[in-house]
Amino acid sequence: MLKISGLNVFYGHIHALKGISMEIKQGEIVSLIGSNGAGKSTTLGSIAGLVPSQSGSITFLGKDITNIPPHSIVKLGTSLSPEGREVFPALTVQENLRLGAYIKKDKAKISESFERVYSLFPRLKERTKQTAGTLSGGEQQMLAIGRALMSEPQLLMLDEPSLGLAPNLVLMIFELIESINRQGTTILLIEQNASMALSISHRAYVLETGSISMAGNSKDLADDPRVKKAYLGIR
Repeated sequence: MLKISGLNVFYGHIHALKGISMEIKQGEIVSLIGSNGAGKSTTLGSIAGLVPSQSGSITFLGKDITNIPPHSIVKLGTSLSPEGREVFPALTVQENLRLGAYIKKDKAKISESFERVYSLFPRLKERTKQTAGTLSGGEQQMLAIGRALMSEPQLLMLDEPSLGLAPNLVLMIFELIESINRQGTTILLIEQNASMALSISHRAYVLETGSISMAGNSKDLADDPRVKKAYLGIR
């Protein structure tokens, strides 16, 4: 579904991504783990068309999407729920969600998207007229994911969905991610909580200072002593 080949990204003189290559197959949950500053968000930004790359290629469903405009990438079937949620605080829950469906013109399709999001996140339906800025952190995260789902993406990219949430909400968010995947959406997940990410993903990549250092089955990586020591806090 998605293939990255030899991708290089620079921020001025800083070499943020150093020729990384990775692949995501239809129906998978793939985790990208690594420490802060490793290049995880840069990778998602490059896929989404928000961060320009200097060389290498990104193909989605067989089409080269390297450095094409973000709205064109969304139309092809990708969507990003960004780190920090980035909801529009002065807009209502309903208005935030409607913005996620901006590429759609068919009112019936938009209604179907609302129904899907509200079935996944009943709490959002209860707060449909409430402004996003008054929601709790967990509710804002649900809204960010729900907004990303409104375009009915084939590939959903999630950047740190559990960041700043209480443990019980973290569990709920990860259960929802699995539910979204079971409905047929492929997911690329960036997550500081490496243990949780590896527990729900099929495969994973480890990113270290802009390079892929390890890749494989998530269970195998979770059992790897290097991953245990560096990311799972197990000595």
